[in-house]
This record gives sequence, structure tokens and C-alpha cells, in this order.
Amino acid sequence: MNKKLSVLFVGETELFQGGDLKGFDLTFCLEYREAFLPMKKMLEILGHSFTHIPSHLVARDFPRTLEALEKYDVILLSDIGSNAFLLLPECRNCQRTVNLLKLIRDYVENGGAFAMIGGYSTFMGYEAKGNWKDTPVEEILPVTMLPYDDRRETPEGADLICCPELHPVLEGFPKKWPYLLGYNKLIAKDNADVILEYEGDPIISLGTYGKGRTMAYATDCTAHWAPPAMTEWEFYPLLWNRLLLWLAKD
Repeated sequence: MNKKLSVLFVGETELFQGGDLKGFDLTFCLEYREAFLPMKKMLEILGHSFTHIPSHLVARDFPRTLEALEKYDVILLSDIGSNAFLLLPECRNCQRTVNLLKLIRDYVENGGAFAMIGGYSTFMGYEAKGNWKDTPVEEILPVTMLPYDDRRETPEGADLICCPELHPVLEGFPKKWPYLLGYNKLIAKDNADVILEYEGDPIISLGTYGKGRTMAYATDCTAHWAPPAMTEWEFYPLLWNRLLLWLAKD
């Protein structure tokens, strides 16, 4: 039986502001969107516990100590920028406080498991506003980031071909995978295990840092870069289960 993991999932939410102009009348609306829900459902069906921190609550709710972080077997960041972790209330009040990115690095160095999942706000992202380059998180990942907007949109579909013999995580997987609609362009480090790529760009990269393990998953885990062809693929739950178990050294 697979080990039940405690997963901390951060991000994949947004507050959307819109409006309607009808003649002289302008009406605004604010909508809260939760893109993480399919991942929550899938991981819980797989038997893992799932704790979520919405993007707008990171500054308040992300653990502030190593002991608190070490309660989780795996930490996943998805589609959320570095400012959410750096611009804490104490800083805005001109006070010193913990650097959460260094805390994540310490967590992995001590044996923790960490992954960054792609999107418009992770890695460098849209207009490079993710701003993860040259941070302690880039240091622990098996990839380096570009110093500018790193999105690669593939509206025609990026058809993925897998080599199952590359890594035990891929054992039993078919060679032909569903397509993607985009990803973050990254550069694999020399010691990285790139187990999936597209036209030479790493899509799934695995690595180690200190006593821990890390992963760079260069595309969305949900819409829009991951279309239903991917998220409803029969092997998708198995893929994520294998990746989480590898990260947690199970």
C-alpha cells in the first residue's frame, strides 16, 4: 500500500474583478475562483491529505517556522508569485521578519519535498511577474529560469512523447501522452533528471537538494495549459501519485 502523504498545496486561486457598462450604468463585480479543486479531489481520492492556502492568504497562513513546515511531507506551489511570500505584513510596517523562501530552502535541505508547478505566476511567468529567478527557491529546483517572460504558448497543442525507460516514475506509462496548450520554458541543471520534455524544453524535471527532493513541473496542473485531454487522462492520477511518492522518498 502506498504511503499516505500530507500535502501542502499553495496557490491556484484568484480574485477576478470585472464590470458591465450599460448606457450610463457601470456595474462592478468581484469573483473568487478556485482552480485547485480538481487537484484536491484527485489527491484525496488517492488517499493523501490535502491542506490548501489560497494565494491571497499566503502572507497570513504560510508556516513561519521550520517545525511547522516539517509537518508536511510535500509542499506544492502552483501559479503564485514570489511577492506573496516576500511582502509580508511585517515588512510593510518596516519590521524585520522571516524570509519564507529561505525557510522553504531549509525545509528541503533538511529532507523535505518541494515542487513548483507552472503557470502565469510561477517560475517567471507573465511579464516575468512571478519573479522566482535568483531566489532560494530557484537554488533548490533542478532548473534555472529565464530572466524574462518565460511562457511558451502552444495553441496548436504540444504533443508529448514519453520514454518510460527514463525513470521508475514512468514505469508502465504509454509513450504517447495528451497535449499541452503551453508551459514555462526552463533550463535543466546538469544534475537534473528530465523525465519529460517537449522540443528540448524540460517539462518534468526531478532533482535533489541537501537531504530533500525537488521537482519542476513546467506546465499547469489544471486549466488552461493542461486541457481536459490531460487532466481527464486515465494515467493522470497515477502520474501525480508517482511524482508525490518519489518526492517523499516512498
